[in-house]
Amino acid sequence: MNKYLNKIINTDCMEILPELPDDSIDLVLTDFPYGVDVDYGGTYIDNKENLKELIKNVMPEILRVSKRALITCGQSNITYYPQPKWVMAWINSAGANHNPWGFTCWHPILCYGKDPYLANGMGSRQDIIIHNEQSEKWEHPCPKPMNLWEELLVRGSVREGDIILDPFLGSGSTAVAAQRLHRKFIGIEINGGFCRLARRRLRQKPLI
Repeated sequence: MNKYLNKIINTDCMEILPELPDDSIDLVLTDFPYGVDVDYGGTYIDNKENLKELIKNVMPEILRVSKRALITCGQSNITYYPQPKWVMAWINSAGANHNPWGFTCWHPILCYGKDPYLANGMGSRQDIIIHNEQSEKWEHPCPKPMNLWEELLVRGSVREGDIILDPFLGSGSTAVAAQRLHRKFIGIEINGGFCRLARRRLRQKPLI
């Protein structure tokens, strides 16, 4: 597994996940495709049926290799995933997009495994994260705001040196957050252009 640490790997995540030992990852932090026909550069057809198949194949491996996982999934896709231990919420009070009942002002975060704060006797934390800022303008259709992603990382990882895995790395936010917060990472991304973008972001000087 050491050969993958602090590297961005340009491949299908199912080429790597079966090689990883059970419970070898402290946190999987990832943003699955949403099945909403986003253009990912021709490497993946983003429809509901493909998303269901992806979840069916990838989630058992994520749950096998990780001590815990935090997954952003979109409201309409929750029922496709294995039953989580809990569902946290990212609150964006400004609202974004429409849903059948109005503006969408929250996003689910599926939580698998034990809360690391409670498991380490560090007390309880809130199950909501409030962030209203916009995502940075990287060459990716749906990057997440870095402040949000860093807060999610430390919500699921309490120790520097933890190993963080993102099997759908996209523009590299998980790797950048891990670098800034002194964690190790494994980033897997099927799109070569997004891998090049993520590597470019990592070469920038960390903010802390």
